[in-house]
Amino acid sequence: MFVKICGLTTPEGVDAALAAGADAIGFVFAPSVRRVTPAEAAALAAPARGRALCVAVTLHPTTAEVEEILDIFSPDLIQTDIEDVATLSPRARARLLPVLREGATLPERLPERVLYEGAVSGTGRTADWARAHTLAERTEVLLAGGLNPGNVADAIRAVRPWGVDVSSGVESTPGTKSSSKITDFVVAARAAAAQFDLEEPRQ
Repeated sequence: MFVKICGLTTPEGVDAALAAGADAIGFVFAPSVRRVTPAEAAALAAPARGRALCVAVTLHPTTAEVEEILDIFSPDLIQTDIEDVATLSPRARARLLPVLREGATLPERLPERVLYEGAVSGTGRTADWARAHTLAERTEVLLAGGLNPGNVADAIRAVRPWGVDVSSGVESTPGTKSSSKITDFVVAARAAAAQFDLEEPRQ
């Protein structure tokens, strides 16, 4: 079970995500209480290089914004809504993690992997798990939207995603991550995935 901890803003949050064994950490460049600059993200991500994927989280970015993120932060992946793809440069598209949002029309040809999110990011609102499950039968889904240590196991059982992504669900206050909640989330996600593998071996 791939686990991403998103919206990191402090060294303590990054350290907690790495200590818990997260596979990826995300830094937000869209309007948000979690927003950081490319330089701040580069400094925060330094301890994670080679240990976890570093993700730039954007929303309808300009070409200049993306190029600045690439030049200064150098993310492993760029996360942005699927309709933004046409505006990205070839080097940005090579690192793309496309976002499909609840209620949006699915493209005729799905990417090999997508992040499935609610209509608006960072609200703590749970995404449509039934629709996410249908999508997960067709492609690899990184499930986001309203997840927390208390519901991630139920989400994994309902959706059967490739991975899970959390931000506000592991915070002590908006924009500030809780080390204990990060640990609890990763432990719960991995335990649920292991239980699913025991109950229903993959064909």
